[in-house]
Amino acid sequence: MPYSSSLTNPEWEILEPLLPEILPPKKQTRPMNWSYRAILDGIFYQLKNGCNWEDLPKDLPPYSTVYWHYKQWREAGSIEKLMAVLHGQVREGVKKKPNGQP
Repeated sequence: MPYSSSLTNPEWEILEPLLPEILPPKKQTRPMNWSYRAILDGIFYQLKNGCNWEDLPKDLPPYSTVYWHYKQWREAGSIEKLMAVLHGQVREGVKKKPNGQP
């Protein structure tokens, strides 16, 4: 179920090809049960709503999975890079300069 914090298809099309260079190398050897998009939707849901990780909706990946990735990506600076890319796209969409000037 999409939430207002969920990535839109156009946002995902922008982020998906950038993930290999933005995200840190995987430390796990087993296959992932959840897509990066679903994990990012869980992270964005928590950041927008400020809920406890344990209170993520059940149709999102388990909170332990979402939090583990959030912690890894935050420590690597990946969350900030992803947000900067999305912020730049929003500013471009409303015809503002990417550096924060009107």
